[in-house]
Amino acid sequence: MSESGLRVSGLTKAYKGGVQALAGVDLSVQPGLYGLLGPNGAGKSTLMRTLATLQQPDSGAVELDGVDVLADPDHLRQRLGYLPQQIGSYPGVSGRNLLDRFAWLKGRTDKQARKAEVDALLERVNLEEDGHRAVATYSGGMLRRFGIAIALIGSPRLLIVDEPTAGLDPAERNRFHRVLAEIGSDAVVLLSTHIVEDVENLCTHLSILNHGQIVAEGTPEELKAKLQGRIWEIEVPRHETVPEDALHASATPHGTRVILAGGQQPGYSAREPKLEDVYHFALSQSLMAAA
Repeated sequence: MSESGLRVSGLTKAYKGGVQALAGVDLSVQPGLYGLLGPNGAGKSTLMRTLATLQQPDSGAVELDGVDVLADPDHLRQRLGYLPQQIGSYPGVSGRNLLDRFAWLKGRTDKQARKAEVDALLERVNLEEDGHRAVATYSGGMLRRFGIAIALIGSPRLLIVDEPTAGLDPAERNRFHRVLAEIGSDAVVLLSTHIVEDVENLCTHLSILNHGQIVAEGTPEELKAKLQGRIWEIEVPRHETVPEDALHASATPHGTRVILAGGQQPGYSAREPKLEDVYHFALSQSLMAAA
């Protein structure tokens, strides 16, 4: 097996009070975009922070291109780009100046080379005309793209992106997706989110995390194929109660679309499985296993 990429084995992490945030996580991520789906509280942010060497796990192993990064965290840090959920800013500091400061902190001490990299990064995230503006004045979408520019200083081998499109309007979200897809051609990009559509649009492989454990993994096509012939749907009037055994339900202009998994029920029609169905099915199965 090739040593290329990110490999995580048996990662565990518990917090005070006995909260088990990670309970034996295994991942194998090749260059490209890899999605990590899970509800709030599933352990995604704990995993991202651990992989970014912001905290130590209780046990387990992490390797990047065959190097044990728990034993040698600097190996990963020199090759890491990290975009957290929230990006701070400094009042009155322009995007260009702040990006220049981060580049200097990452070891870009040659002034001309640093300016060239800053210019290239601002252009890459479509902020070249706004680099003179104070970061505090950026819109949510601009701030997320600026965060990507910071994360891309030094052409990282591993890029960790935590909940990147929360709060973005559709245009900014699509623009952000294009930037991520371009980056994924050269680096290992780990995209952590609870937005299924982001993973379906971008990622060739994914894992679903719940209660600190991986409960499903594979390509979107593989995971959807496992539910072929097992997903059913019906639209009911809005005032009708959603069945307790529904996999999930969503509002429609005329009522509620109810999705079931298992054998066909009277009145239900076959549904081509979607990644959203895979997500809810994996979570429901993990809850049943834990009961």
